[in-house]
Amino acid sequence: MVLLSQENIDAVRVTGPEKIRPAAEALHRIAHAHGMRVAPAHDIADKRTPVDAEGNILAHSVFGWPDEERVWWRNSKLALDSPLTAACRFESQPFWVNAGGFRTMEHNPYLESVDLTNFEHRALTKAAIVVPVHLPFGQIGAVSFNPEDRDKTDLTEDFALLGDAFGLYARTFIATYVQVMGTHQALPPDSRLSKREVECLRWAAIGKTDLEISMIMSRSRATVRFHIHNAATKLNAVNRSQTVFKAAQLGYISLAKK
Repeated sequence: MVLLSQENIDAVRVTGPEKIRPAAEALHRIAHAHGMRVAPAHDIADKRTPVDAEGNILAHSVFGWPDEERVWWRNSKLALDSPLTAACRFESQPFWVNAGGFRTMEHNPYLESVDLTNFEHRALTKAAIVVPVHLPFGQIGAVSFNPEDRDKTDLTEDFALLGDAFGLYARTFIATYVQVMGTHQALPPDSRLSKREVECLRWAAIGKTDLEISMIMSRSRATVRFHIHNAATKLNAVNRSQTVFKAAQLGYISLAKK
């Protein structure tokens, strides 16, 4: 099988509920051709795992994982404790990992803090190529490619050969799955903020009060409150903190510490 092709990209793309299973089967075929099994998660904060249009769990019915007690979609503690999902919160590019550490295309110091104690028990594999999938509204998905040879621990050559291609296929599958299956929009479509609203929220995000913002911007306190209230209305937020958070989700402001 050709590793990377437009035909394969189209095959793993979910264009409707009825296409979920064929897309999953295509992803399975690609991984299997290179000695890997797929473990998909469309939201690492949710123990639920991707399903087809009839509600069948793809990990079990397509990707071949046994339907046993210690599976990530039946035990939320596994997802919270897994070093694989923990790393996806700090990394956006494909990486591979075993008990010896994380290997990335570019060094990421944040991964050094991820606990790898009892790696095999917590990750349910001795080694894996993992693709984080960062989605709109702060949602994070992930696809783990685990060796069919369960004793294999060195994926250096596999990652060099497969990492980029697996990254493209995994992102295409998860992103289009979420788009097709999403029933709740976290933010309203008409949420364009004005320049003044964004400026007020930027100061609010670093802890400035309305009075302090009014002094910084040379505007009245009432004007600052007006802009923040308007932003909250546009973003369907219930309070100041949620307004700031949703503005950050849309990329208007940053919550990174200065």
